[in-house]
Amino acid sequence: MTRRLARPRDNRWIAGVCSGLARRFGVSPGIMRLIFVVSCLLPGPQILIYIILWALLPNE
Repeated sequence: MTRRLARPRDNRWIAGVCSGLARRFGVSPGIMRLIFVVSCLLPGPQILIYIILWALLPNE
């Protein structure tokens, strides 16, 4: 069974993007949030990608 990439209605903090990605890849939502926060310390468009995923990913 493949897991669909979607923002769950439960276990969200801001928009559910990290929680949806965590479910899709089979890791803990806390780990995914930590990876996102650490990646924000590096140069790049992480915040922009988060906003785009927020807009594009459907709710469950």
